[in-house]
Amino acid sequence: MGTLGAREARDAKMSADILSDVLRAVHLSGGVFFDIRARAPWVAEAPAACEIAPLVMPRSDHVIEYHLVVRGTCYASVVGEEQHRLEAGDVIVFPQGDAHVLASEPGMRAHPDLSVFHKLEGVELPIVLKEGGSGEPIEVICGFLGCQGRPRNPLLKALPRVLLVRNRELTERALWPLIQLAVAESKERRTGSERALSHLSELLFLEAVRAHLAALPEETRGWLPGLRETHVGHALALMHSRPAQPWSPDELAREVGLSTTILHERFIEFVGCPPIQYLTEWRMQLAAERLQNSSDTIAEIALYVGYGSESALSRAFKRLVGVSPATFRATPAHERRAILDRRSQARLAS
Repeated sequence: MGTLGAREARDAKMSADILSDVLRAVHLSGGVFFDIRARAPWVAEAPAACEIAPLVMPRSDHVIEYHLVVRGTCYASVVGEEQHRLEAGDVIVFPQGDAHVLASEPGMRAHPDLSVFHKLEGVELPIVLKEGGSGEPIEVICGFLGCQGRPRNPLLKALPRVLLVRNRELTERALWPLIQLAVAESKERRTGSERALSHLSELLFLEAVRAHLAALPEETRGWLPGLRETHVGHALALMHSRPAQPWSPDELAREVGLSTTILHERFIEFVGCPPIQYLTEWRMQLAAERLQNSSDTIAEIALYVGYGSESALSRAFKRLVGVSPATFRATPAHERRAILDRRSQARLAS
């Protein structure tokens, strides 16, 4: 392999490692909830994910919905936006949690039915929903992915409102047979089927992100394109692999082979903020995940994310999140979402 090929392989591995790191740190978890079997004409409208998050993923502060077409064709879109024609084997993902519509024909609308989400607790999943008339049949598997959206989920922030993965892409990656097996398991109600479908959700999301990144033009700027830029990607990989290290701008620049000024400029060009600001926000994301999902003491979490004391972490955390780590940990999940919403709105207004 030549020098260029080796560098491309290294950059691809680096991008994959950072994506994996982010997905672990934001506590991504998935599940399939509905199996829609319909005949045209039919239409289903999903509310904004924030309205149903407490019902489908109560431990997550952000919910992503996706739909996998098992057979037939349909149309899907964010409410009021471009319509996408889907065929068997296609997947559509709504990363930002927008209200959206699925229908047998473009332009159809319906009233969101929240009652179906209230039926989820204590029932065997997925729930089979039968809709529509007597026309062409379709089957769509609908699932959700829960994650921590804030204080700083760089992947979520970088994604568009809609991600599409076509059947040919899944087939090229030899994933379609695996997906068909998982769907078959859900129908046979075999032991472990629900867990298999959860993994399917996460796999489909990862493939959607990979397909989106691969389709971005070389001149595109943002966090995702930054993963494949040699120096920015290297700096991101260093901070993600060693978040507790006391990185300075000069040390990062030396490691990636640029001057401090040029790395600073290039990092802002792609990521939108200086490297050390990104590191601080990522450390707070890691701290929030530990506060919610571990029994570590706040002092232990402080050391894990690179702060020498509990008080140092508390100052940084409160500055970004709006409450102390102890308060954040003691707050129920639905109230944490409200805290993060208020803080996000305040930052946008400032």
